[in-house]
Amino acid sequence: MDAAQDEPDRHPEAGRTDYRFLLANERTFLAYVRTAIAFQVAGLGVLQFLTGTSDWARYLLGVALVAGGSYVAVSGQVRTRRNERAMRSGADIHPGSLSVVLVAAVATVPLVAAAAMTLT
Repeated sequence: MDAAQDEPDRHPEAGRTDYRFLLANERTFLAYVRTAIAFQVAGLGVLQFLTGTSDWARYLLGVALVAGGSYVAVSGQVRTRRNERAMRSGADIHPGSLSVVLVAAVATVPLVAAAAMTLT
């Protein structure tokens, strides 16, 4: 039996990056893009349609969501490029800190929105 068949995760040509990992990295980037678009569309929706609350709350929440979406998009691109360089050079991939920011945003923005809608 061939050695390449014994180890399916190893590419037959030594030193060459396995395309499956590069494609997985690209799928992860697309997930970041979808999340960014969702944040930005939600922010634009808040700015346009959340008329039952005060203007300051509407602007604060809408701009926070749009800015958060932009941050997710840029951070996803940076992380994707960094991971691809690491994979191609054989270095370790370092975990990103974007998940902490996303969790904080998803936890706090609805609370701020509910408080703003309650106070007005």
